[in-house]
Amino acid sequence: MSDISIAVLSGGISRERDVSLESGQAVTAALKENYFVDLFELNEMALPTNLDAEKQVVFLTLHGTFGEDGEIQKMLEEKNYSYAGCDFEASHLCINKKETKVRVAKSGIRVAEDFLAVAPGLPAATEVVAKLGSSVVVKPLCEGSSVGVSIAENEEVLGEQMAQLESGNWLFEQKIEGREFSVGVLEGKGMGLVEILPKNGFYDYRHKYTEGMTEYRYPAELDDSLEKEIREAAECVFEICGCRDFIRVDFMTSDSGESYFLEINTLPGLTSTSLLRKSASCLGYDFPQLAQKLVSPAINRFYASRDN
Repeated sequence: MSDISIAVLSGGISRERDVSLESGQAVTAALKENYFVDLFELNEMALPTNLDAEKQVVFLTLHGTFGEDGEIQKMLEEKNYSYAGCDFEASHLCINKKETKVRVAKSGIRVAEDFLAVAPGLPAATEVVAKLGSSVVVKPLCEGSSVGVSIAENEEVLGEQMAQLESGNWLFEQKIEGREFSVGVLEGKGMGLVEILPKNGFYDYRHKYTEGMTEYRYPAELDDSLEKEIREAAECVFEICGCRDFIRVDFMTSDSGESYFLEINTLPGLTSTSLLRKSASCLGYDFPQLAQKLVSPAINRFYASRDN
């Protein structure tokens, strides 16, 4: 056993709380093979009062608000905690789907056309369709786990969906018809590609976290050159967005075989159905091995900071 302990922070205040709690329990069980682990359940936007930066490394399994948005990362940095995952700046960038896409597009990676608007005061559905086409994906600007995402296959349905959006920032995105993939990136290196095949509808929150609702193929079966393109794009995204330790990156491929970046998840779920675990398994990692890989860079930073 190591002479430090791991503090796993789960729960939180976002709509992804239940997923966070499940991830926290899974990570705690996996890390206990090698470390002393304390599991904390957060119920407010504050750090637990009994954390100790001199003895504990933090592992976050939080999502959405006060999880992936950079706020808890900022608190941890201000109190000199070593923690696993992206730092404040990368987290703050990547939670914003539009700003992330702008940065990624500048690197030459394809992204879907989009339209950002604020409710109330949204444009007419006809204006959105004129810019993006008749099939449109509607996303909240700063949420994860497909919370609040919907797909409108025509202008009439889009208008009905937009009428339900009373407040907030919304990203309207051209729907790419094709196949959906996800790839984990571990310390800058892409892992296995996972193809996502919802059994009906699209890969929404329910399909993500209900066993049997989605089929997964991993490693994905696709052309070698396209697989290489997606993996290298994921590694490029990791670098240009200033990420560290681990992320998960999602892509679509069009029917003509072109890949499109969708978004980054800086704190991917780690439940039994989660994509990062599937991506890592393509390289032969079981979950305890993966958990060790995920926390190791933070442990190294912990010791490095105390040697200085």
